[in-house]
Amino acid sequence: MAASPDLIALAHDERTDLLALLRTLTPEQWQAPTLCAGWTVRDVVAHVISFDGLSPVGLLGTIARGRLSFPRMNDVALHRYAGHQPAQLIDLLARRLTPRGITATFGGAVGLTDALIHHQDIRRPLGLPRDVPAERTVPALDFALTAPTLPSRRHVEDLRLIATDANWAHGSTTAPRIDGPAEALLLAVAGRPAALSDLTGPGVAVLTARRG
Repeated sequence: MAASPDLIALAHDERTDLLALLRTLTPEQWQAPTLCAGWTVRDVVAHVISFDGLSPVGLLGTIARGRLSFPRMNDVALHRYAGHQPAQLIDLLARRLTPRGITATFGGAVGLTDALIHHQDIRRPLGLPRDVPAERTVPALDFALTAPTLPSRRHVEDLRLIATDANWAHGSTTAPRIDGPAEALLLAVAGRPAALSDLTGPGVAVLTARRG
């Protein structure tokens, strides 16, 4: 039996790659929109690190002020970094490459999946594609299908997902198929419509309709 991947290490690697990208961005790019509606690159970077620095008491306070709503909790956590400039966020990320706290839960799957999705949230609108290692996308896809903060399970119910660039598939072989790169599949099931154009198969129309 193959050994389970070290998700903490993979999350560290993904954050390291994100950090390298951020160090190349111009001030204009830091203010550019991302695939996260209403969030700039600066906002997304702040979000990636916003839960790492929380103490247990701070986390409970965020949950309470967010009234158990993940979007509101994100807003509460993001607000703490409202005054941070890009250089400050880069410095914080450089010191938080290894997930801790809530992002280290599920063996590090939260940190890996969150960093990978948000890395692409930044890159795609900026026109800066990359090849994401399959060793990262495959466990991220597995986790995304059950992640409590993503709509994945509902969106892909009774669909067959097949990664064309990795050894990964999900769903019944008789279900409507969706084929595409693992990165695009991950973004699509995470609710990013920009990735749908990279997918093919009869299941794409079903997924699009379910997203509303």
